[in-house]
Amino acid sequence: MLPPASRLVLYLFLIAQACDGIFTYVVVRADGIGAEGNLILATWMTLAGPAATLVVAKILAASCGVLLYVKGVHRVLVVLTLLYGIGAVAPWLVILHRW
Repeated sequence: MLPPASRLVLYLFLIAQACDGIFTYVVVRADGIGAEGNLILATWMTLAGPAATLVVAKILAASCGVLLYVKGVHRVLVVLTLLYGIGAVAPWLVILHRW
């Protein structure tokens, strides 16, 4: 039995978070912290290291997505999932494909 559409969106959001974290880590380890476009994350990577920074950032983002799901704000979660896929995961895929 397939999960309801809103639960599927939550799963896609969580997968997007995980993929972004993994792709970011791989590129940052290979090319340095300068590869991270988010200055806040880049600063924290300098202070705490890439792995710790990305784990905390992705747990925070995933928790916010779960909170949206639990509160029933499914349309916002759909929009965020689409934006995240287009704005975060897709660019990493292009970069990694050209790598």
